[in-house]
Amino acid sequence: MAISFNGLGSGLAVSDIVDALVSAESTPFTSRLNNKEATLTTDISAAGALKSALEKLQTSMEALGEVDNYQKRSISGSDDFVTLSSDKEAQPGGYNVKVNNLATEHKLMSSAFAEDAAVGEGTLTIASGENSFDIDVSDTATLSEIRDAINDSKDNDSVTATIITDDNGQHLVLSAKNSGVENAIKVTATDADGDNTDAAGLSALAYDTDAGVTNISEVIAAIDASITIDGNLTVTSSDNEFANVIDGVTITAKKAHGTDDDDSTLKITENNNNIKAGLNSFIESYNELLELSNNLGKSGEDGAGVMAGDSMLRGVMSKLRQQLTSEVTLSDGSSLSLSKLGVEADRYGKLSLDTERLNEQVEADVDLVQEFFIGENEDEGGFAQSFDELMSFYTDSDGIVQNRIDSKQTQLDGLDDERIDFARKMESLESRLYAQYNSMDLLVAQMNSTSSYVQAQLDNMPGVVKQSK
Repeated sequence: MAISFNGLGSGLAVSDIVDALVSAESTPFTSRLNNKEATLTTDISAAGALKSALEKLQTSMEALGEVDNYQKRSISGSDDFVTLSSDKEAQPGGYNVKVNNLATEHKLMSSAFAEDAAVGEGTLTIASGENSFDIDVSDTATLSEIRDAINDSKDNDSVTATIITDDNGQHLVLSAKNSGVENAIKVTATDADGDNTDAAGLSALAYDTDAGVTNISEVIAAIDASITIDGNLTVTSSDNEFANVIDGVTITAKKAHGTDDDDSTLKITENNNNIKAGLNSFIESYNELLELSNNLGKSGEDGAGVMAGDSMLRGVMSKLRQQLTSEVTLSDGSSLSLSKLGVEADRYGKLSLDTERLNEQVEADVDLVQEFFIGENEDEGGFAQSFDELMSFYTDSDGIVQNRIDSKQTQLDGLDDERIDFARKMESLESRLYAQYNSMDLLVAQMNSTSSYVQAQLDNMPGVVKQSK
């Protein structure tokens, strides 16, 4: 900033004058820039709100474009005896189910051994289901050491071993981890005493019903679960779960029916509630977009909306209305549209769902309703896919709405550069004004000094009469 000798010669308030001149120059520019900034910020906010509403509408249609949301099945009848579940392969119908018995895990127990007694040398081969593993036993190994070797074996994933102690001594207990006949435990011994089947030495732990060797006792037999359907068909399962005995249905047995218990009643019904839920979600999102569009685009004496007369907004809503009224030709030659599925618009464009009309279409042929939304297959696409493509034109990161936002943001960012450039101009103007006024002030001071000198000379001339003041 230039140095100002404020009023030394002229007596003028130079700083005030310069400030006023700079302010007069800068105020219109600052006001214009502030207004432009406010307008751009409002435009960005409006376009952002529009994009968010469009994205929500786009998302609301996605569920109707997924094949897994169609022709679902509801199953009832779960009780104290069975738990039921189903998929879309299950056909509507009813069945009676009786649980005859649950599956059990095989359990074996050895005879008693003294705590510090060596059992015998050799190798035990233990098998359950598809798992088989060997345990090498030294001539000094006790029952507890054999237990630990079984549990610690890296190859063992089917059997647990524990010790139960009673008045007679220690008993080795082997328990299958998995239930059912196929997971029954088999223990064979390669006994160092040369006899692999007797009750002496390591073979005292052998159990192989196929070979007739039962040197340890069966505490709990390995049994498959069993159910009877409609009093006629009996099926078994190793793990209490019966999958696809009835197409698309999984029955899990929880408890055996007693002689006085009624059979469990299983009922399968078709459930198309997802179609109704999907349409209601879509309608809700569309109506929110419509309200936003009306507010942004309104005109009139009460005040225009931020996007009044905006061609992009008009284009979006026009394309949407066209899409909503479009028809899809189906494989049987018929056609469907949202209106035929019960989606109605009132005089203001607000949507609602005629549930009765939707139910009629679904009950008449749910396959055609599914085809309308997703096509004959998901790859081919239907209404949902074409709607998604339309929305993506506006909502993608390089879509029309985002381009509008980016353009406005670029303009908004550019205002900072304008402010900086203008501030420099104002600094230059201020310096120039101070220089001019300072020069003037010095000139006036010099003139005043000269005037005083001349007057003094005149006053001292002979014959000059001084005027009284």
